Amino acid sequence: MFSKLLIANRGEIACRVIRTARRLGIRTVAVYSDVDDDALHVALADEAVRIGSATASDSYLSAERILWAARAVGADAIHPGYGFLSENADFAAAVEAANMVFVGPSPNAIRAMGLKDAAKALMERSGVPVVPGYHGEEQEAGFLAAQAAEIGYPVLIKARAGGGGKGMRRVERPEDFAPALEAARREAEAAFGDGSVLIERYLTRPRHIEVQVFGDRHGNIVHLFERDCSLQRRHQKVIEEAPAPGMTAEVRRAMGDAAVRAARAIGYAGAGTVEFIADVTNGLWPDQFFFMEMNTRLQVEHPVTEAITGFDLVEWQLRVAAGEPLPKKQSDIAIDGWSFEARIYAEDPAKGFLPAIGRLKHLYFPDGAVRIDSGVRQGDMVTPYYDPLIAKLIVHGSNRSAALGQLQAALKECRIGGTITNLDFLVRLTEEHDFRSGRPDTGLIDREIERLTAPMAPDDEALALAAIVATGVLEPAVTGDPWSSLGYWQIWGDGQRTITVEHEGSRSTATLKARGRDQFAVHAGSSTLPVLVLERFADGARLEVAGQKRVLRFARDGETLTLFLGGRNLVFHLPDSLSGGHSSEVADDELIAPMPGLIKLVRVGAGEAVAKGQPLVVMEAMKMELTLSATREGKVASVHVAEGAQVSEGTVLVKLDEEAAE
Repeated sequence: MFSKLLIANRGEIACRVIRTARRLGIRTVAVYSDVDDDALHVALADEAVRIGSATASDSYLSAERILWAARAVGADAIHPGYGFLSENADFAAAVEAANMVFVGPSPNAIRAMGLKDAAKALMERSGVPVVPGYHGEEQEAGFLAAQAAEIGYPVLIKARAGGGGKGMRRVERPEDFAPALEAARREAEAAFGDGSVLIERYLTRPRHIEVQVFGDRHGNIVHLFERDCSLQRRHQKVIEEAPAPGMTAEVRRAMGDAAVRAARAIGYAGAGTVEFIADVTNGLWPDQFFFMEMNTRLQVEHPVTEAITGFDLVEWQLRVAAGEPLPKKQSDIAIDGWSFEARIYAEDPAKGFLPAIGRLKHLYFPDGAVRIDSGVRQGDMVTPYYDPLIAKLIVHGSNRSAALGQLQAALKECRIGGTITNLDFLVRLTEEHDFRSGRPDTGLIDREIERLTAPMAPDDEALALAAIVATGVLEPAVTGDPWSSLGYWQIWGDGQRTITVEHEGSRSTATLKARGRDQFAVHAGSSTLPVLVLERFADGARLEVAGQKRVLRFARDGETLTLFLGGRNLVFHLPDSLSGGHSSEVADDELIAPMPGLIKLVRVGAGEAVAKGQPLVVMEAMKMELTLSATREGKVASVHVAEGAQVSEGTVLVKLDEEAAE
């Protein structure tokens, strides 16, 4: 076994690898960028080496810097995690050339599956079914459009390199093909350095099923059953489960055999995932399924496989990389129970899942049987430089119903303050009928997106409690001028204050009257609620509200309040009293950057006429491409950014002529 392992990654996967390596007695080395100098993975490792600036290309994507760090500390192996350089064959080869072990498959295996078109051709020769489509070398736009027409719409444009939904576009009509192809190529070039694409038939109601495979360097290959990853948005997985609901023994056996054939065709060693797609329009489980791609690395969702098999897949990776045979034969591997994984992100579902940033002022995850894989702690910053994943929440139950109940309860217990999250969206998703009944498909979220992301206005009690928190009277040590503090009797009568709070763009007011040091009457909405403060503590208070005792927990970060009520994380803002109006949105004549990012494309110039909804600027932020469009018809007065510029949140990008506004 290795004596010193460098993890060429960050965040939760780096922490995950470090913990297993430590259990096996392997010393670990973390690498970090300038903004990660106090990150959790740095604190957990035995050693840590700075490798560059916050920009990933100057740090986590720099093979030269990582190899320099490994040589400097005397590492004898490198684990790539997932993402970044994990599927870069040249990096794997460079590690081996430096006389270190790459914890993953061979460079040849990575290359064989790295380009989707070549991989599909190899699978066809190996007897593995593939999705009908065009997988050739010709990339001229007109030729590809003709291929799409021959395949029949809708079609899917897919980057031939990489994964994670980058460079992927669904196209419904011929007239939409050209702009979709341009966007897919641009995104693929930025993500993988390869703008080539393939065109496939789009399955109307697909299930996305992947099979975990493992091979060693002695010719042994096994599969560890399947995972259902059908719940996706923008081709990014949201909730995964294992095994797949409704899977028949016959299809499971056929899919597992096909996955092993795929791995054997390239002499695979290490952890890998063979991804299949099946159209379930006419039934729960058809006999026909198709190979999509093979990911030659550990997957983000590997914990659900660990939960149902009882094996540590990172340990298997390390043992295989050290030359040991697989610890189990296929006949020794069985399914035990059911598991779900939910990905908790800093993002705003109501705004198209726009990634969010912020300091995690409050961070609480449930204890007990729930597994949390996270790379952050309370007080850490979610920055604009990397994926906004906060944590993966994993549960395991005796059957699907039990595991789903655990998932819902655990999500409602999570408390995250300091940034907007997708927690409420995840809870709603677990309550969606098709998912609960075991009939997920990749279009489910898109079909139900309005219901899943619709604003849920806080009730009168929530508004009342937000107003109380806003006054500061629930802080453990209340200080201030006794003549102006709400919590004191005043000579002219009861202390009174009107508080305005904003939730998801909507403003509400509440009026508080102090009946004594810890007694209040709060008028909010159509209700007047008596509130008695029984006890204050660091992150909350014990209250009696309208005669019912309850514990209120909250987090405050400047003018942002997060209340944890009834399984929801309610985010309120205290608007500037001088700002006026009832909306925090910027005027229609300005297009602004919603967050820090890189300007990829500027589509207009000064003096040009634009229509409402017309794309004006494309920017990249937190690994996602954002298209910013005109909010009204008008003429461009000025353009304030150029392609390649880094901008901060709130930067004015384009201004429209005010005289053209209606």
